[in-house]
Amino acid sequence: MTDGRKTSRSQAWFGARGRSGMLYRSWMRNQGLGHEVFDGRPVIGVATSASELAPCNAHLTHVAEAVKRGVWQAGGLPLQFPTMATGETLMRPTAMLYRNLMAMEVEELIRANPLDGVVLLSGCDKTTPAMLMGAASVDLPAVMVTGGPMLNGKYRGQDVGSGTHVWKFEEDLKTGRMTEEECFFAEGCMARSHGHCMTMGTASTMACMAEALGMQLPGSAAWPAVDSRRMETAQAAGRRIVRMVDEYLRPSQIMTRAAFENAIRVNAAIGGSTNAIIHLTAIAGRLGVELSLEDFDALVRAVPTLVNLMPSGRYLMEDFCYAGGLPAVMAELLGGKLLHGEQTTVTGRTVAENTESAERIISDVITGLEAPFQPAGTGIAVLRGNLCPDGAVIKQSAASPHLLTHRGPARVFDSPEAYHEVADDPDLDVDENTVIVIRNAGPRGYPGMPEVSNVPLPAKLLKAGVKDMVRVCDGRMSGTGYGTVILHVAPEAAVGGPLALVRDGDPVILDVPNRILSLEVDEAELARRRQTWKAPAERYTSGYTWLYTQNVEQADRGADFGFLRGSRGHEVPRDSH
Repeated sequence: MTDGRKTSRSQAWFGARGRSGMLYRSWMRNQGLGHEVFDGRPVIGVATSASELAPCNAHLTHVAEAVKRGVWQAGGLPLQFPTMATGETLMRPTAMLYRNLMAMEVEELIRANPLDGVVLLSGCDKTTPAMLMGAASVDLPAVMVTGGPMLNGKYRGQDVGSGTHVWKFEEDLKTGRMTEEECFFAEGCMARSHGHCMTMGTASTMACMAEALGMQLPGSAAWPAVDSRRMETAQAAGRRIVRMVDEYLRPSQIMTRAAFENAIRVNAAIGGSTNAIIHLTAIAGRLGVELSLEDFDALVRAVPTLVNLMPSGRYLMEDFCYAGGLPAVMAELLGGKLLHGEQTTVTGRTVAENTESAERIISDVITGLEAPFQPAGTGIAVLRGNLCPDGAVIKQSAASPHLLTHRGPARVFDSPEAYHEVADDPDLDVDENTVIVIRNAGPRGYPGMPEVSNVPLPAKLLKAGVKDMVRVCDGRMSGTGYGTVILHVAPEAAVGGPLALVRDGDPVILDVPNRILSLEVDEAELARRRQTWKAPAERYTSGYTWLYTQNVEQADRGADFGFLRGSRGHEVPRDSH
């Protein structure tokens, strides 16, 4: 140990004398571990969210084996343990409802067990931030290893992106451009290997965010799940965590304010998901790092979109990997003085040192600052106005330019389900200028803030050739989605936010260049409506969902539980033996 401690944390268990030490060591030896492994070497937890109920995470058991090899090689003792898996693919009403629960579980498992460091294995989009949140709250040495994206989807000679093409195929089905049989065949072409979404959806985005924050080894966000180099990376992470324990290099030293500023700018450069705002804000809250929505707007105005990936562009994560991956993007940003190059990472080296040999190999996939895929100012924008006093966000790179300045009448739906019930009605009273408002989809209202904001366009407009409409919602959108969709409206309707007061026909003003989202209704009229507004009846009186609805914060605060903000440290719990 080089931090001044005489013994490792795990020795409070395995180095104990008398009955306590005998109990701890003897039970561990029923797994075939010899007495020599309790000699004070670092004990490394390998936390894995592997689960067949979360397809993006199902292969992590194999990744864990590679990590454990690396730990053994470096002289540590690896001990694998499971965590819950919050996969957006199957969980209802939304995996986001359980992100905070998973973060609590990860935190308590790390603290309660004889661990000196931990490797975090994640896949689907909520598992990565949940693990980072939990690890940040304990603040033991930690390395993230994400499971990697799937191989590119292939359908009739074209690349098919997970999630992104689901929306496109749905539109083709509704307009008669695709048959049910063709759609059924296409879905089997989309997810053709282990791994998470291979578009720049939230899973890929958060893998890149973990690397940009310095919590993942350089280049490891992009290797496909089935590439042998994914396992090499995992093995290297196992070796590295043992050294980090000796150095006592912790998340709080890596995920500083400068690291979050780096991540925010990287997210803009890769055309990343709006969900990164929610997750980065929540992670920062665990570390006491102040982030505001304004940071996500101000920090990205000078950053162009450099990565040409779906849903904003053409390519997929496999192409991104071969083009140079995230180190190439970060090197380009460093060259433009847009990153803090001196920031420390899990390697023990700085961002600048990690990327000094990185290069852009395929310039059409990763463009340069001199000729970017999209110009500066086309990333995520934060909106304000009387419709969203605490903010709302829009992903400009996935929106239609002609709709970024728009005025139209609202058509209001009190739930996503209410909209879906009439979306195919040929007599639905909407046109291409209508602003579709979906409310009660926020953290408390749904609950869990599901990815429902990018509702499909009304069938009659799709058939008429309309490609996009303005949609406003207090929920989220999948990072694989696209369209002119205003998200994360705060405060949400369910807690009395202005979205709850909108009525059919009210003029809605969207002015993204000036960062405005407002309702053109007299303030006196809004005050009258507020007097008659009634909060939705409480649907939950017990269980986890009750705990969630009573404690979840609003979107602009990261939708974490207020009582989980800050770090609770890794003091060794009392010995009951």
